[in-house]
Amino acid sequence: MDGSSTPLDTLALLKATLETTHDGIIVVDLQRRVLLYNARLLRMFGITTETVAGGVDAINEALATQLENRDELRETSKRLWTDPAQEVHDTIRFKDGRVYERFIAPHRDGDRTAYLVASIRDVTRTTMIRQELEQHRALLESAQEVAHIGSWVADLDGPDRIGWSRETYRIFGVEPGRFGGTRDAFYALVHPDDREMLAAAGRAAQADKHRFEMDHRILRADGSVRWVHEEADIIRDLAGRPIRMVGTVQDITDRRQLEDQLRQAQKMEAIGRLAGGIAHDINNALTAIAGYAELALGEVAADHPARADVEEIRRAAERAGAVTRQLLAFSRKQIIEPRLFNLNDTVASIARLLSRLVGHDVSVRTELSDDLRPIVGDPGQVEQAIVNLAVNARDAMPDGGEIVLETSFEVVDGPTARSHAPMPPGEYVRLAVRDTGHGMSRETQARIFEPFFTTKPVGKGTGLGLSMVYGTLKQIGGFIFVSSELGRGTTFTLYFRPAAEASATLPVHETATSGVRPTILVAEDEDAVRHLVASSLRGDYDLLLAGSAEEALHIADSRSDPIDLLLTDAIMPGQSGVELAAALVQRWPALRVLFMSGYTEEDLSLAGAGHRAAVLQKPFTPRDLRRRIRETLAAS
Repeated sequence: MDGSSTPLDTLALLKATLETTHDGIIVVDLQRRVLLYNARLLRMFGITTETVAGGVDAINEALATQLENRDELRETSKRLWTDPAQEVHDTIRFKDGRVYERFIAPHRDGDRTAYLVASIRDVTRTTMIRQELEQHRALLESAQEVAHIGSWVADLDGPDRIGWSRETYRIFGVEPGRFGGTRDAFYALVHPDDREMLAAAGRAAQADKHRFEMDHRILRADGSVRWVHEEADIIRDLAGRPIRMVGTVQDITDRRQLEDQLRQAQKMEAIGRLAGGIAHDINNALTAIAGYAELALGEVAADHPARADVEEIRRAAERAGAVTRQLLAFSRKQIIEPRLFNLNDTVASIARLLSRLVGHDVSVRTELSDDLRPIVGDPGQVEQAIVNLAVNARDAMPDGGEIVLETSFEVVDGPTARSHAPMPPGEYVRLAVRDTGHGMSRETQARIFEPFFTTKPVGKGTGLGLSMVYGTLKQIGGFIFVSSELGRGTTFTLYFRPAAEASATLPVHETATSGVRPTILVAEDEDAVRHLVASSLRGDYDLLLAGSAEEALHIADSRSDPIDLLLTDAIMPGQSGVELAAALVQRWPALRVLFMSGYTEEDLSLAGAGHRAAVLQKPFTPRDLRRRIRETLAAS
């Protein structure tokens, strides 16, 4: 064979080729007659040779009711027969779900289009797969929006390309399609202080084959700074070379704020415990100092050279006692006298005082809600808290301004509570103290409730005012938050739990003391305080002194006559004063109890000693001690 072929052989070869292809083929002339076609075309369209013999119009008529996009194809056909020199690439969609891709090209005879050649390919499966992928992609995008977690892909082995999901655009505050899609465009959105750290973490993940995970800050288009958490896996080729990085990103700004609030609360709790412990020990020492100074003044003549020194000692002890009371208020261990009261009454009363306290250039205004429920607490402490906040507000307005005291009833829902940790959801009586001062930075806001922290010059403040407010709110189960911006003033918001119902009045029992000289059993483990008590009361009372609860019980066991008053430290090593009081009240129901204490712990219940228990707060002077004993013995 010489490789030559006849026209008949060529035609046979062409026919064989047409029959073996997977595409449907049809050739038509400009008179819309079919010149050539293959069997694949008949099977694809479900038509017969008789239909094909009728030309293009017969084929269109046979398919008309089956087509989903018939009108679209009709318009394409009109344009094609008007200008047969153009190429057409379109899709034929059937109502039964079949999808065919059609390509029509003109065949030229010189400058003239002689006939049209169309190839038709079945892309039904490909289209279904593409639609499923689009559906899954849409579901993934929706899931990301619900979970607030975006995704991204970065090429590592070729073009510098980064792709984002729709949620990632939202997290970064970029309009969809407005991201450059390059590494430089991404780093432009990263906080400058975090860029090198982020790049180093990416390089380490690629080199060490470790998972990429880190928190960093981003700069949004609106100028805000947000924290995000990113995790990613490195995709490698068979040789282990990194080719792609696939990761997720989540906005964790709110979570970090909650974590910061929790750490702050834990820090304040630890400082409070330390402050309370220190104040308790100092109170014992101050009780002895102030007490003995007062006793000494009773023995020193008015013109004695040492009298001024002793008076200065007493005044110093009183100043130190004021500091310890503030520390105890902060640590929530100050003795309080809770009762049911209306916050509006307290605010209205204190507002009149504030107007004189803050000066003529600062106005004080109240906005009081009518639907407040009563709260339980110490009104005096709440008044002191408002005064401390007002004084701070005045200092923040050296050129004058306004202080607004606003009350309201508020139901705190879950999302609001989560943004104000550790406050649980529920009903609250709310007090907002607003000023128009110079405001505070975030760094200052993070520390304002710490004891001894102050932004005032040396000698202008102790740094205990706001810590005392913090402790007061915590002690009665309330919460306090601050909101401030530099140049835009400050708002302190105080939340109080409303009272469920008025507290029942405790029953009153009458009793009489025995004899002219009442008998007092003193239980105090601190020697200096016990000796001070003995020196202050000797001559007026029959005293029984004990250095512990166990010793006091032993003294009581040895007596047949009842004791009129138990004077005991509330907290002592071993058995506590409360346990001692409870045991003795069981023996002598008429026994009166007076606790000496610098603070009360949350688990210290005076009710355990019966309704006759009273409290004398340390530090105290002999005069305070004698007055409180007389009141306790005389109470009915």
